[in-house]
Amino acid sequence: MEHIAALLLIIGCSDDLATCKELPAPVPVFETSQECEVELARAFTPYIDEYPQVFAQCVAVDPALEDEDAELVWDVRSDGTLFAEVGDPDVMVAQGRLPSGRGDRLTGRN
Repeated sequence: MEHIAALLLIIGCSDDLATCKELPAPVPVFETSQECEVELARAFTPYIDEYPQVFAQCVAVDPALEDEDAELVWDVRSDGTLFAEVGDPDVMVAQGRLPSGRGDRLTGRN
């Protein structure tokens, strides 16, 4: 059984980043991060005429999640950065202030 170390994520967006969608990668999974980085350099080329903004990123996969139902979550932020991670879909992360005023990050499980 092969180990998956990274996923190649390609996102195509409108000029104003209001509409984005995940695009098929020529090779979507890699056994090493280095293999993904090599493919990354040319992965978005087929899409540059179709989408005004194209983002590509190698997303690390935690080996502990390999046997779990992991979920790829991504977001293109208004400043033009792509955030992506593979994680456990049962983990909920919320941000806010604790009533005591201490800390600004809460993490819990469903």
